[in-house]
Amino acid sequence: MRMRPTLSWTLTGELSPGTTDMGPVTDVLSSGGVLVLSGAGLSTESGIPDYRGEGGSLSRHTPMTYQDFTASAQARRRYWARSHLGWRTFGRARPNTGHRAVAAFARHGLLSGVITQNVDGLHQAAGSEDVVELHGSLDRVVCLSCGAFSPRHALATRLEEANPGFEPVAAAINPDGDADLTDEQVRDFRVVSCAVCDGILKPDVVFFGESVPPQRVERCRTMVREASALLVLGSSLTVMSGLRFVRQAAEAGRPVLIINRDPTRGDQHAVTRVALPLGAALTAIADRLGVAVRG
Repeated sequence: MRMRPTLSWTLTGELSPGTTDMGPVTDVLSSGGVLVLSGAGLSTESGIPDYRGEGGSLSRHTPMTYQDFTASAQARRRYWARSHLGWRTFGRARPNTGHRAVAAFARHGLLSGVITQNVDGLHQAAGSEDVVELHGSLDRVVCLSCGAFSPRHALATRLEEANPGFEPVAAAINPDGDADLTDEQVRDFRVVSCAVCDGILKPDVVFFGESVPPQRVERCRTMVREASALLVLGSSLTVMSGLRFVRQAAEAGRPVLIINRDPTRGDQHAVTRVALPLGAALTAIADRLGVAVRG
């Protein structure tokens, strides 16, 4: 029986409801050397929903797994039809004040780097430079046969040509760029193959059930070792890919601070969790530090 990936966690025991006091985060940032770990909650104010917050996509949508994608041509047709439509909206998303605040902190020398679980590229669009995309990026495509990479916009053009008039109405767009469509809406969608070897194309993202490349994990572990503290922004820390860095920081005696409206799987390792909307919280912290957030 195929194991399904961890998509949720159950809160056990008593955890703090969170605070609105931004003093601890401000104090830690003012000393510099802080590593940011960001999740889907940071991009909700850009119009990209998260997985697990209020109204999160997991309440109605099970993400594609690597095992299903590689095993079934039908699953790949469904994925690419939905992702092709979702990309039209996803690709137009713009950084919000939270992304811009993170970039401003970096410009002022307060950050040692950024690890993001997001695949939307919005940190870079806001001006952040030292960003590790833990789960990859939707703006790249990789061939599973020959390993060739290509830009997503080139694939979008090929899919448009292969599917003229494909204009279904989606019920919603999800954090992975996947649009909610029915089986009937995707039935006749034509998938294109690798232009180099005719192999299977996959977005250059880590699907649920797929492992983050070991070299990328080790790079992140090094970043955690070299940081003065870890600041988690908008992640529930449900999946181990992000939680392991929180545990590593805590075990090494690095302060872990979290800004997330809801409880997270890493709260027990944190010195504080600020339960406020990210854009407003980060802008207020920037004001306290005298850091200008560019619009």
